[in-house]
Amino acid sequence: MITGGQSYVSAPPAFSADGRLLLVCSGRAVSVFSTATAMLVSELEGHEGDVTAVVVVAPPAQATAAAKLASYCWTAGLDGVLIYWDFMAAEVVRKVQVGLPVHSMVVPNICRTSKGAEVSTPFAFISVEDTSKPASEAKALRGQMRIYDLTKGRQVGGLLAETRKPEKIVASSSGEFLGITNKRKLHIWSVPTKDFKPDKMRKIKLRHTKHLTTLAFHPTERTVAGGDVTGRILIWRCFGNSKFSESSVKSKEDEGRDGVRGDDDADTCTTWHWHSSSVKFLKFSSDGAYLFSGGLEGVIVVWQLDTGKRRYKPRLGSPLLFFVDSPDSSISCVSCTNNQVYLLRMPNMEVMRSIAGIKLPIASPNLVGADRAVYGFDYTNRLVAIPTEDYCIQFYNLFENAEVSEMQVCERNFQPNDDITMYISLVSLSINGNLMCTVDVKLPEEELGGLVTLKFWNHGSRAGRYFLSTIIYEPHSDAGVSSVAFRPRRNMAVSSSFGGNFKVWVQSLPSQSSDERNYSGWRCQSVGSYKKKPMTSVAFSADGSVLAVAAENVITLWDPDNNALVGVIAETLSPVTNLSFVGTSVFLMSLCQSSRPQIALWNVSNLSMQWSYSIYAEAACCSPDGSEFAVLSLLSCPDGETSTEQDGVILLFDAESPNPIASWSVKKASGGSISFVKGDVSLDANVDSSRDKEAMLLVYVNGSHEYVIFDPRKREEVVVSKNTLKKIQAEEPAPIGYTSIYGDLQKLESKKEVSDVPFIPSDRPWETIFSGSSHVLPPLTKLCSAFLSSLLEKRPVGNE
Repeated sequence: MITGGQSYVSAPPAFSADGRLLLVCSGRAVSVFSTATAMLVSELEGHEGDVTAVVVVAPPAQATAAAKLASYCWTAGLDGVLIYWDFMAAEVVRKVQVGLPVHSMVVPNICRTSKGAEVSTPFAFISVEDTSKPASEAKALRGQMRIYDLTKGRQVGGLLAETRKPEKIVASSSGEFLGITNKRKLHIWSVPTKDFKPDKMRKIKLRHTKHLTTLAFHPTERTVAGGDVTGRILIWRCFGNSKFSESSVKSKEDEGRDGVRGDDDADTCTTWHWHSSSVKFLKFSSDGAYLFSGGLEGVIVVWQLDTGKRRYKPRLGSPLLFFVDSPDSSISCVSCTNNQVYLLRMPNMEVMRSIAGIKLPIASPNLVGADRAVYGFDYTNRLVAIPTEDYCIQFYNLFENAEVSEMQVCERNFQPNDDITMYISLVSLSINGNLMCTVDVKLPEEELGGLVTLKFWNHGSRAGRYFLSTIIYEPHSDAGVSSVAFRPRRNMAVSSSFGGNFKVWVQSLPSQSSDERNYSGWRCQSVGSYKKKPMTSVAFSADGSVLAVAAENVITLWDPDNNALVGVIAETLSPVTNLSFVGTSVFLMSLCQSSRPQIALWNVSNLSMQWSYSIYAEAACCSPDGSEFAVLSLLSCPDGETSTEQDGVILLFDAESPNPIASWSVKKASGGSISFVKGDVSLDANVDSSRDKEAMLLVYVNGSHEYVIFDPRKREEVVVSKNTLKKIQAEEPAPIGYTSIYGDLQKLESKKEVSDVPFIPSDRPWETIFSGSSHVLPPLTKLCSAFLSSLLEKRPVGNE
């Protein structure tokens, strides 16, 4: 099976010591990307739980040239294991068992004296979750801070702190200080970096009036910055002068410590405010002159530490989570909530490249009744189309686990901190992927101004590329669109409406244009209804000769060419939400998802029910070629359920029998979807060459947009390494010569693109034969004859 769709923004990434690689936590693995190309280089697979922290081990300053080229890192995960990696070779060096889920980890550079020489000793400060304490108890201290000697592989000392939940640990660049946020306080520890002993660590607390969310240490000064839930940034200067300093000189209260609360151990506290909501990250620049902050607005704010002046990097398009700088001062990265990591060129913060994962689900309380997951599957090109929060559709390649394209559906300025005023309610693709239909809904303001828009799109030159063909405002008057289906091998589509009718749309003849786009429009050919009942779902048969329309709880059959009713199937228990023909067979599958759930199979030839089950199904799909169909069922009815961790099961049926052929248990079934896609026999060397070259595979996308692809016909699991499926780029060679000293030369791009000029004889050929670049000119034989003939005077030939 093939897995993908992991989140790239669940934990802060880390740069390699030379800044040429970026290590990103992605599910149970760590993906290593090249910062020059943003391509995947390798993957570190060894954890049995999600990876929550990755720390690159910096080589010692006095290390040899060969030692500085070594690439090692520590990772921690929810499986309670710390792993030491050689990430260039993707090999595990050693493991340290913790036994409890690790949520955060830092490994400061600590030295000890051994035989008269200073030796670096790795000590890990980890934040774990004590799972033995009940999670239901509000005051249970489930978060713990521990110290582990990574050389000996055991815990040293006692607990540094206990909190309600595991907190993120932040270390200073020198490793001298550690800190966490705990409600309205900052807990800061002083770490003796030489001859470390746990009992020598000292601790202070800095208080605030609001809950703190993040903190950052100054690289050279004893200054710490903290951000709170209201968007304020507080900067404490000269903290720990009383407790951390060897002289132990206490600050006098009468000296006037501006902004410092009570007897907190700091000289001054300055407050800055720009963010409108919670501050997600704070990071000082490497020279300590600037402070970077970010949050829900999707804007990086750069504060000048001495003056408080600020400048901005706007239009990142999504709320920000993490900001990480590189040992190479010219590169940094920022992680966004839309599962995208941007590589920035400093100091101008220009976006160089981006590492784009599958977009995460939209979570908004404003989408009442429209929170069901919306997916469009391209069966032929093996893509999934996912609506995003910024009114786009992301096309994601399921086999390569990479973004193919992103298409803007609604031309609107998107602000992450604004309330959602519109959303994409439906995405439908034809079986060959040549046509696409989208429905976007503008929410009414105070019950006024709502708008439903139906849009048809034609396929472009590449997979995942579409251009807009037709826009239809209010296609069913003031009613919403419930379903759209394309007719196989015909340019025809049918849309159903809750208003009580369905419409048949046909595509007009395309007109050829210069840019090879077929500009063709769609028009309504006919309208149908059945006893004024709401039309909830539509589906075409495999050959396109029969159209099935669900009129609430009645299934009707129509002739799509003449729009004539040809048959009515008996009523179901509740309104039908999904209809689909089972391959090329005579069976029709219906799905009811109300308080009386039902999945039923109907025989279209005799208009009778074949069999049915009273189970709640989150989604269902039918094979376009065979006689199988699959159902994603929840283990319990989700009435009143709010958890996204709802477990479920995938059942595979053959249309002839009510007994499932196979079943698979899955996680996060609520909000998930399933679909059949075309396979590739190259994934399995044991496939019989006499069989169909395009195997039928089943893809399951869970509520977190993680997915798995597997062969439903196989009882045993065929595990395919993700590295064999992705286009993993080998590490690029180091720059040499001029590039190693001055960097790459700036690429000069022409302002005007010059298209290929074909050779077309004309009456004035000298105006065109020499236009364009030299490498696109016609052959010399054609140029000479045309040029010489243009110099000769042509005589009119008289009629004899």
